[in-house]
Amino acid sequence: MARVPFHYIDLRTFCYETEDEKRVEAALRNFLPPEFEVERAENAGHHGDRIVVLSARVERADEVRHVLSALSELSTFDRLLEELDQRVTDNCELFLRLDKQAAFGGDARLGDGITFRAKVEAYPAKKEAAVENAREALLQAAEMHEGE
Repeated sequence: MARVPFHYIDLRTFCYETEDEKRVEAALRNFLPPEFEVERAENAGHHGDRIVVLSARVERADEVRHVLSALSELSTFDRLLEELDQRVTDNCELFLRLDKQAAFGGDARLGDGITFRAKVEAYPAKKEAAVENAREALLQAAEMHEGE
């Protein structure tokens, strides 16, 4: 994949008081390149409970390829490709929710817990072009992953 048609990818998850922060970070890191910096922000919930927000922004092409390769492992990868039209906004942003518990176990699944938001390059900046660029990049990432 020579060109990666994404400006950036944001990954974010919450660690609640009842969860082990190291395990939640490990789940997030399942989608990130090794040694990638994860930002940590501590907040308080409605009832005063501690909530830690863990997030990462991936911008460099090789790092974006790594995240896309991890996404290509989704058991519902074909479903993701079929739903791209619903998952890409008019602002050329791709949104997904990933299963935090499955990610901790090393599995990539759609679900709840980790928010994936990516800004897709499209010239002109139209949803249809962004959908096609995202589809092409995901398919190329899947091909590269199979070749490893």
